[in-house]
Amino acid sequence: MSQNFLVDRRAVDRVVAAARPSGLVLEPGAGTGALTRALVRTGADVVAYEIDPVWAGRLRERVPQARVVRGDFTAARPPREPFAVVGNIPYSITSQIVDWCLRARSLTSATLVTQLEYARKRSGDFGRWSMLTVATWPWFSWELAGRIGRSSFRPVPSVDSAILRIRRRPEPLVEDGRAYRLLVERGFSGVGGSLYGSLGNRSAFERAGVARDTVVAYVHPDQWITLFRELRR
Repeated sequence: MSQNFLVDRRAVDRVVAAARPSGLVLEPGAGTGALTRALVRTGADVVAYEIDPVWAGRLRERVPQARVVRGDFTAARPPREPFAVVGNIPYSITSQIVDWCLRARSLTSATLVTQLEYARKRSGDFGRWSMLTVATWPWFSWELAGRIGRSSFRPVPSVDSAILRIRRRPEPLVEDGRAYRLLVERGFSGVGGSLYGSLGNRSAFERAGVARDTVVAYVHPDQWITLFRELRR
């Protein structure tokens, strides 16, 4: 199932500390239950998803306090009540799980163990910002909440991992979400040869503190919000 199980108790504790779980918590790819047990100990109402029937059966025996669902997490219907997602997820379906979380209207946060490179890319840790992060910034914050070495897993993966924390904002930063997403798509399209060439408003760029020759990936999401507001005037 392309999953590397967390065997380092300290790493498990770091994930739980970053997640600060309470209320309803969904755990995709529960596997051996190391994280499941730690989540249950916090008093959270844990629903553990595991697609492998053998591991799902073992989970029911090992962590009877959790509700174990044998099935594909990405095919599950999101709860209507507020909930969080916490999991050491299979790296091969990271994008699918993240997309599922972003679409879930009642999601409050997602704390996911991912490949380090993925977490750095989404959180801006490289000093660059991906289109997905910028496009969702009015509704979600993205944070690299810690790194986990490959020796904390079995089998040992070929890359290091990280804790990626996605949190829904109490209130959106923009009112017209569709217009904002269209602006981001246009900015990242390369039309005009540069971001300034695509959007072409000198005063808006000056107010956002963006030089006209700035490459689109190096524009901070907060600057995108300012650009959008200025261009909407």
